[in-house]
Amino acid sequence: MGEMFNNPFTPNFGQVPQIIAGRDQIIMELDEVFDGALGSPARTTILIGARGSGKTAMLSYFAQRCRQKGWISVSASCIAGIQEDILQQAAMAADHFTEPEHSRRLTGVSLGQFLGISWENVSGFTPNWRTRMTALLDVLAEQDIGLFLTIDEIDPHLEEMIQIASVYQLLVRENRKVALLMAGLPSEVSGLLNDRSVSFLRRASQHHLGRIADHEVTQAFRHTIESAGKQIEADALADATKAIDGFPYMLQLVGFRSWQGAGESAELKREHVRTGIEMAQKDFENRVLLATMTSLSRGDKTFLRAMLPDAGRSSVSDIEQRLDKSSGYVSRYRGRLIESGVIEQDGRGWVRFALPGLQSYLKKTEE
Repeated sequence: MGEMFNNPFTPNFGQVPQIIAGRDQIIMELDEVFDGALGSPARTTILIGARGSGKTAMLSYFAQRCRQKGWISVSASCIAGIQEDILQQAAMAADHFTEPEHSRRLTGVSLGQFLGISWENVSGFTPNWRTRMTALLDVLAEQDIGLFLTIDEIDPHLEEMIQIASVYQLLVRENRKVALLMAGLPSEVSGLLNDRSVSFLRRASQHHLGRIADHEVTQAFRHTIESAGKQIEADALADATKAIDGFPYMLQLVGFRSWQGAGESAELKREHVRTGIEMAQKDFENRVLLATMTSLSRGDKTFLRAMLPDAGRSSVSDIEQRLDKSSGYVSRYRGRLIESGVIEQDGRGWVRFALPGLQSYLKKTEE
């Protein structure tokens, strides 16, 4: 006999959780933009966080959310060809846009100018990306429809990314109904913001997707389970919250594996959750920690190893002594690792591991 209940947790890449924990401020700000507050700084928003902090899931959530508010959305990854991808996605989204309440529909014929048809007989004129985007927005403006762009995995070294940002700034200055949500690792976002040609992005709304408070994790975990028809023991819930350690991806992994372990039982018990935590930690190691460590330099890893003897947080002065390096050297690597989302500041002169399970994973790989 199969399971009586469908697993409500979503650890797959970019899937939107049933309940989003700890992001109320971001949701409120962007909802205001979708409702017409185009003067808000949130009209241009950057989500910053380590791998597994929920950036892609948030992009997916807002792509859905904006459609409910009468906008069309275009989601793109920051890779070569992104400009053409945005244009083609926008054309398809606009062509199929229907809002029954107002009985309005955009057709392929009305998008002819955007696709370049109206320029075919104009000698010597080839529409560029800005021209084609402007034509698309002209068509959308006739129906008061906004265009919402989401760009994942920001790459400051991709020239097309710089071009998109530059054109977007001009579209905003022209009072076009357009909004932009980007997401990336701290180091990549920092690289983009340091590019002088798109310095205006420094005035964008920036949200660092850090840890979620334990009480919010507990509430989201319990409500997700209950919404799918099951219950969870109090001790099991406490164990799950501790293992999740405020990390969105771990919330989905622990929930998914614990639900699996419970089988057809109507209640998740402590043994189910403990098994789920063990499996989730292995998943997290393979999907997040391994990729994170691969991206680090030898100096980064040496700094992290100097933190291993400590429980909880590490004193920067202790790290200096263990490495026998100058404060300038230690400060440089401390900054690199914070920018990469691997460690975080925990009070003046203290740091701690930012990724759940990283300390134990490093100890295990050192053996």
